[in-house]
Amino acid sequence: MGLDMYLAKKHYIQNWDHMPPEQRYSVSVRQGGKRLKTIKPKRISYVVEEVAYWRKANQIHKWFVDNVQGGNDDCKEYYVEREQLRELLATVITVLQGSQLVAGKITNGYTLTSTGTEVVRNPIVEDGQRIADPSVANALLPTQEGFFFGGNEYDQYYYEDLKYTRETLSELLAEEDNGEFYYHSSW
Repeated sequence: MGLDMYLAKKHYIQNWDHMPPEQRYSVSVRQGGKRLKTIKPKRISYVVEEVAYWRKANQIHKWFVDNVQGGNDDCKEYYVEREQLRELLATVITVLQGSQLVAGKITNGYTLTSTGTEVVRNPIVEDGQRIADPSVANALLPTQEGFFFGGNEYDQYYYEDLKYTRETLSELLAEEDNGEFYYHSSW
């Protein structure tokens, strides 16, 4: 349970009678080495790749909601232009360059205790790393609270989500093809 985020890349591969052989696609779906007869290759029109997955990276989710979804946080699928991914990548790089991890106390979850009349949420504090000056991160990729959206601290987990995003988007944007990107979340 919690915020799960997906970036998919869809490739249109429908074969048409007017297409020359060198432009046609061939698709084969196998299970256990055997071709699945219930999936007919000639009926396949799209191949969808899950090209990125984040878990509780609420700062990245907030960016998609604000910049792609028109402010609608509704768990629907949204088309993402390559230029939007370039903007996200540039923002992530700027935040990483403006953020330095230092040793410090971080919150890594919570325990619950009952006082008889109410349930109290107690943070689990441990040694870790936090961003020394989170002003750039807060200005460009702020965290977002939400039901099971993960932590709101500018710490090693926030930083690792940005590194993953930088590496993933750099690879995806270097690929030269006509795939289309779509983002959706689940929470």
